[in-house]
This record gives sequence, C-alpha cells and structure tokens, in this order.
Amino acid sequence: MTHAELLRELNRPRAWTLYIDGIPHSHVDLDDPLYLEFEYVRRLGHLIDLAAPPGEPLSVLHLGAGALTLARYVAATRPGSVQRAVDNDAALIELVRAELPLPARSRIRVRIGDAREVVEAMWPRSFDVVVVDVFADGRTPASLTSAEFAQAAANVLRDGGIFAVNVADGPPLAYTRAQVATVRPVFGQVCLIADAAVLHGRGRRFGNLILAASRVPLPVDRLTRLIAADPMPGRVLDGAGIDRFAAGAKPVTDASARPSPAPPPGPFAR
Repeated sequence: MTHAELLRELNRPRAWTLYIDGIPHSHVDLDDPLYLEFEYVRRLGHLIDLAAPPGEPLSVLHLGAGALTLARYVAATRPGSVQRAVDNDAALIELVRAELPLPARSRIRVRIGDAREVVEAMWPRSFDVVVVDVFADGRTPASLTSAEFAQAAANVLRDGGIFAVNVADGPPLAYTRAQVATVRPVFGQVCLIADAAVLHGRGRRFGNLILAASRVPLPVDRLTRLIAADPMPGRVLDGAGIDRFAAGAKPVTDASARPSPAPPPGPFAR
C-alpha cells in the first residue's frame, strides 16, 4: 500500500506538495492553478496548450490522478473542458478531495480503477488528450508500457489527439528508447522532451522525459520555443534526432513488458 502525505509550503499558505512513498509526486497551489512547479508537469502543460486554440475546451483523460495538478490547470485555462482522471488508490483520492478540493463546476471526474482496464473499456474517439503519469513504488507498471496499451490509448483519442507519457529513466535511457520504438508504430509522429543532461546522458542524471505522440504532425517548432523559454529550459527531440535516439530499440509487447527503472535515492526521494 502506498503512503501519501501532503506538506504545505511555508511561504505559500495554500500551496502543497504531495509525496507518495517519500517521492515528490504533485504540487498544487489552490490560489494559482496556472502555477506548475515541476518541470515535467509544465512540459505536459505546454503540450495541452498547443492541442487546440487558446481557451478552447478539451476532453482530457488523465491516467494517474495524483493531486490533479494538470487537471486543475486545464480547468483554469480551458473552461468547459471535460476531464476524467483514473487512479487505483482510493485512499489517496480521498485525501486529495478532503485537503485539496476541486473548484466548483470544474467538470473533473475521478474514477477509482486500473488505468489499462479503464482505457480498454472506454468508447473510441472520446478524448483530445491522454496523459499517462502512473507510478507504483516509483515505477510505471508494465501493463502501461506495451504496444497493446499504446494502441488502446490511440483508440480513445480523436483524430489529431495527443498521447503524452511521463517517462522516468536514467542513463543509458534504454527504457525510453524502447518506449519510443513502441509508441511510434502506433501513432506515426513522436517527439521527446527533457533536460539536455537527461536526454544526452551527461553524467548520471535520472529524470523525467515526456514522450508525446500523435497521428498528425506535432507542433514541434512552437513546442521547442515554449520549452526553451521555461525557467529550466529543456530540449525537444524529433525527426532524424529521434531516429538516431531509438535506433536498434525494439518495441515492447505485453509478453515482454517490464516496469520502468526504479529511481535512485537522492533528488527523487525525500
């Protein structure tokens, strides 16, 4: 069973960080839902910002609810959006609902269940964006790493929809390379967003990479400008660069799937 706790920021009385099993998972500022503390969440936010014209409502599926940081952001930036979040930890959701209540009329609905099973049971072409941010003991479950899962996610996306995955990995990024090789045949268009130190393997940096995919070309130029302008600038890898990155990697199937690498002690743990 996971252990979840909320810690309040001293200088922001309505800002909280959610820790799950000692690992910082989500940050929420109830007074400012547009503030995204974690870099990987900000990068997911950029993808959603570019998924449709500004202010236009979206239908978003969040696999992994956490403190619903990104769902709150979408509700604030795109009023009228219909959002569904799925999490298998009922106690965590009860804690978040009690301590970090959602805004009235946010149209965010949370479902307790297994992410893979819920996706496979959903109506086709129901969502504009699917976000995968699911971790158990700091690792993405094997069932969410396969080509079969990627196809199930593709089935619930509308034409032009975006599939975005929070990937946690470290050198030599073998897991990430395999995920690119797994997702690309399903969607056709992919890009990878990360800090240069993580993406290019300088040192021994373990971190978060965002894998984005779609059946239509992704807005890479605009995304690159947004990522470069962040407080901690990142890089966007696509085209020939991602071809080289994933060269030789083989797609993952349900038969070969394994959880993502375990995070090391240090910045990923309290």
